[in-house]
Amino acid sequence: MGEKSAIKGEIKEGLEGVIVAQSSICKIDGLQGKLYYRGYKIEDLAKGSFEETAFLLIHKRLPNKKELENFSSRLKRERNLPVHIMDLIKTFPKSTKVIEALRTTVSALAAGDPEAGSVSMEGHINNGISLVAKFPTIVAYCYRINKGLNCLPADSKLGHAANFLYMLHGNVPREIEEKAMNTDLILHAEHGFNASSFAARVTISTLSDMHSAFTTGIGTLKGPLHGGAATEAMSMLLDIKQPENVATYVKEVLANHYRIMGFGHRIYKTYDPRARVLNAMAKDISQKHGNMRWYNIAQELENIMAKEKNLYPNVDFYSAIVYHELGIPEGLDTPIFAIARSAGWVAHCIEQYENNRLIRPIEEYIGPVDLEYVPLTERK
Repeated sequence: MGEKSAIKGEIKEGLEGVIVAQSSICKIDGLQGKLYYRGYKIEDLAKGSFEETAFLLIHKRLPNKKELENFSSRLKRERNLPVHIMDLIKTFPKSTKVIEALRTTVSALAAGDPEAGSVSMEGHINNGISLVAKFPTIVAYCYRINKGLNCLPADSKLGHAANFLYMLHGNVPREIEEKAMNTDLILHAEHGFNASSFAARVTISTLSDMHSAFTTGIGTLKGPLHGGAATEAMSMLLDIKQPENVATYVKEVLANHYRIMGFGHRIYKTYDPRARVLNAMAKDISQKHGNMRWYNIAQELENIMAKEKNLYPNVDFYSAIVYHELGIPEGLDTPIFAIARSAGWVAHCIEQYENNRLIRPIEEYIGPVDLEYVPLTERK
């Protein structure tokens, strides 16, 4: 028989609705469908570069032209991986998922870096920026090595988003493709006290290092309840095949009590503002590529879901089309999520460190007490 704890207060499963700290990084208005980074509307930031957004998140203000040039140059300088890390990646079994390879590689980077263990504001910022720079390289190399392809050196002429596509595919992306990748990275860069950012903060609160916090973040992001679902959303569009099949597909899926992928969000009760931006981006790149098929299916699906279930697209829904048009291989949606969210993790880790208190919640114990200990020799 369990004995109730003396702890008083309502239990919030999953910490839903619980305010655990104050933060100046991100504001999410789930009722109005608004999202801000450091006070700036996501729609405005999406017009700039990922580098600008990363600078804003890490340094708490927008950069001037010279600062942005210096920051972008620093990311380019720190893209490369040490030889021993390249050798390590080559040892991963073929069955290793890219997100798993990313997690292990980030942890391994700390082993050969004498600065990785630096637990100070300067150390956290420097190590964080270095990891942000390396994430695209790690993801591209892990994928190409797994597929038996040669790894390509970074192109110093290309920005963060374009260089990732180049290192992944081996071709310099077109302007529309660079814009699409850049926009997607900005929209995924930060989202409040989400599971991975909170997990990273818990790690930093113990006065651990940035590499450990990032490893924690990746491990948390890997879970399907948090990581990107763009692959599943695109698989759904491929199953539907044509816009005229949408109504029948939705009816059958809902009748069997399955989810329509890419719809609904735990926080947003209306249209996800990131999905609005990606909706326009998906339309733009589809038009440029002369292939409106998947976008037209998505539009029909969105209309039916709004009418039948009062549900709206989340960030994964139109990311699916963007990734498809960019030729992103299946299974890279979550690693790309990590590439983007790395900037947010830096921001959360330094904010936690600035006014640190060990994150240590309590639980309400509901198990038994004062059980009689029976010696091993007397147990049946």
